[in-house]
Amino acid sequence: NAKDSILKIKDVKDMDEAREKLKRSELNGIIELPSDFGKVKGEGKDTRPTGTINVLYAKGSEQTGSALTAVMNQIANKINMHMGQPEAPLKAAGKAVGDEQLKSFDYTFTGLLAFSLMSMGIFGLANQMPAEKQRGSYRRLRAAPFTSGQLIISMAIHYTIISLLSLIMMIVVGMLLFHFNMRGDWLLFSLMSVISAMMMVGLGLLIGGWAKNENQSAPLSNLISFPMMFLSGAFFPAFLFPEWLRGVTQFIPMTSVVDGFRLIMTEQASLIEVLPQIGAVVAWVVVIYIAAIKLFRWE
Repeated sequence: NAKDSILKIKDVKDMDEAREKLKRSELNGIIELPSDFGKVKGEGKDTRPTGTINVLYAKGSEQTGSALTAVMNQIANKINMHMGQPEAPLKAAGKAVGDEQLKSFDYTFTGLLAFSLMSMGIFGLANQMPAEKQRGSYRRLRAAPFTSGQLIISMAIHYTIISLLSLIMMIVVGMLLFHFNMRGDWLLFSLMSVISAMMMVGLGLLIGGWAKNENQSAPLSNLISFPMMFLSGAFFPAFLFPEWLRGVTQFIPMTSVVDGFRLIMTEQASLIEVLPQIGAVVAWVVVIYIAAIKLFRWE
């Protein structure tokens, strides 16, 4: 039943187009039926169609490849059982394709960077700001000619710089110890990193600024961070989600960060190619900071 299937099929003109789409992350995998697939072998009662379904996936996306291969093997096994063939003449085999200079770590590292920005931005500020309120720090600032907007912006600049310094340390460690291979433009990556850090810090300011105490901020932080962690594509391929949930993931702030980092760092994407991700993050920055200023509570 195609409606209930976890696979969403996209038609392409030829294998070259499919590989290009796979390279650009427009496809999660390619299901290829070789020219000899289904060729009948054997004689008499042993006559049976044979063949191997090739499941191609991007190098480094082993989770995606394993899941796709498992799905295709299930389909092949059902066909084998229907034919009454216990020896599985039809089967599926996964194969990684793509740049041989890239390792699995290179792909995984982009998700780790996005997760690091989220953790620093949300959990740090969401816990610290309510603690400062309970100590009366912001109440004393309120007595001075100091607006909530000025406080939010000044804290955003401070914590964005800290987040970026931590990001730089992660990249240095990744390059020195794990031989991370940066394929894209460093200037474009820097731009994506700055606006992404601003967005994540903004979420922390929004939560911490609204919450009166840690009893309010802690569950709200988890409520916002957990969907971003699991549905953004940082650690789990999106095609495994139900159809309705895949559409929802596009509206999760961290999704654009993960996609932007991967396009730049592993696929050498240009500014034009990552413009949708940059635009989405900038839009989130504007919305989040307006909300953070409006909803800020001094105590």
